[in-house]
Amino acid sequence: MTIALDHTIVPARDKEESARFFARIFGLHYKGPVSHFAPVRVNDTLTLDFDDRENFESHHYAFKVSDEEFDAIFVRVRDEGLRYGSGPYSAEDMEINHRHGGRGFYFREPNGHLLEVLTA
Repeated sequence: MTIALDHTIVPARDKEESARFFARIFGLHYKGPVSHFAPVRVNDTLTLDFDDRENFESHHYAFKVSDEEFDAIFVRVRDEGLRYGSGPYSAEDMEINHRHGGRGFYFREPNGHLLEVLTA
């Protein structure tokens, strides 16, 4: 059997607001809370379970997407007026990168987590 990540918990100040934000930016659906989590299904094998926490460190979550998905996500990030950047230490330089023959960018979500979107 191949090992696959099934779900991970994403700490948030407001789990439902965070789940709605993530779903909106990535073009996904948030269907409401399940138990004490606010889950967003990313694909057939991965769910992000947003959970309320008072204190937590920020995390880095990277998502490999198609060119079409990249374009759509990038438009939504810009339409929301979010700062984005070409690298993890330049996440607000308002540029994308072209590493490994693809495109990528980083941005922070409302809890301070660093999200990365890349095509290659």
